[in-house]
Amino acid sequence: MKAGRHVLQVFLLFTILINGNGCAALPNVSEVIEEAPLSHAPRRISSSKGLLSPAMSKAIMNRLKRAGRPTDILERHAVVMESVTEAPLTNGNKVTLLADGTATYAAMFKAIRRAKDHINIESYIIEDDDTGRAFADLLLHKQAQGVQVHLVYDSLGSIKTPESFFQRLRDGGVGVVAFNPLNPTSDRDEWGLTHRDHRKILIVDGMLAIVGGINISKVYSSNPFKRKHNETTPIHWRDTDIQIEGPAVAELQKLFRATWQAQKGPKLSDSNFFPAVQERGKALVRVVGSSPGESNRLPFIMYVSALSFAEYSIHMTHSYFIPDGQIIEALSDAAQRGVDVKLILPGVSDSQLALHAQRHYYAGLLKSGVKIYEHGSSLLHAKTAVIDKVWSTVGSTNMDFLSLLHNDEVNAVILNRDFAAAMEKMFVSDLAGSRQIHWDDWKERPWLPRVREWFVNLFMQWL
Repeated sequence: MKAGRHVLQVFLLFTILINGNGCAALPNVSEVIEEAPLSHAPRRISSSKGLLSPAMSKAIMNRLKRAGRPTDILERHAVVMESVTEAPLTNGNKVTLLADGTATYAAMFKAIRRAKDHINIESYIIEDDDTGRAFADLLLHKQAQGVQVHLVYDSLGSIKTPESFFQRLRDGGVGVVAFNPLNPTSDRDEWGLTHRDHRKILIVDGMLAIVGGINISKVYSSNPFKRKHNETTPIHWRDTDIQIEGPAVAELQKLFRATWQAQKGPKLSDSNFFPAVQERGKALVRVVGSSPGESNRLPFIMYVSALSFAEYSIHMTHSYFIPDGQIIEALSDAAQRGVDVKLILPGVSDSQLALHAQRHYYAGLLKSGVKIYEHGSSLLHAKTAVIDKVWSTVGSTNMDFLSLLHNDEVNAVILNRDFAAAMEKMFVSDLAGSRQIHWDDWKERPWLPRVREWFVNLFMQWL
């Protein structure tokens, strides 16, 4: 797993030194917010039957507001996101939290086994291990039953996986596409090492989708620090996905089709990619996807605006925390205005450089009142947040420059108090396996780790 990230970091640094590719910039979110002033017009919400009337949209938002403490995040954040994306806020979704690999893989295998028409998978890493081979066997079985399977994998993320693994799938009829192949002579409109597909999406029959941070690898099935015969087994990776049923699945399907077509995959079959979908629950969901070269990096705007509008609590869990200054400012400002800001970050990482860079930001955040915890019972790989007990996000976007500037990413934003309660429960569970970092202790650290963290961050902010 870590090989792909380390190789990408080296390639990125080399590219930056050679041709200055590090000059790309993130949008100024304060300007985006100013250009999308809050109006009295109700938010327009999409459903399985199309766009709802203004009266129905307003009634849905009012019910959500009345269910808990009043918060500006419901209206103001929606206005900002509507100003930068055409992806609608969809009503009628059932969203199930999948806390960790075991639950996610069980849900994925169940959904794949039930597939009747098509299976679409997009994953940064697919490993040739017990887990990867189990997926491959099941996909080949479904393809043989007449279910059309399409698979997109990232050529750098899956660099350790032999070509024979994917050729076996192709030989069985599965449509397989490598995202931005490392070979510069490949048939692509543009070639580059920095643009990677970091998304993790499974879509079945256009009715159900699973999305989050989990790749296809056995590291999500290992036991936390389990020792056998005085040896340490591979450390357990702690991650989070969600299962979505309802109208929001169509937005993930659009992202998959766009990726497939951009990568010049074989012509897609006549599968029923966009069937009529019944409402399955009460959650409002917006799918936030982005690609390099867009004028607005949507996940970044999503995070900064949500943090800026928080009134009571911000509980974030992030695996690679090398943030832009706007993120730091939004977190610090929230803490200073009395918001309960808690961050769970890795205490163990597959990248020591990322761990050192992450700690460079602790001093400023701690002094502003942000509470920081390092998770130590497993390798933290989740990318989640829950704000004001109503706004939640789960996805693939790390809080670093790889995700925010260079990668294809996707997050789902969920407006629903029951789902937020499940997210809060998961957060509390992760806190139990974490150690709080206190400012009084942190400021007394020796000078050597401080210099190391500062030096590493000079380079890691571009990675």
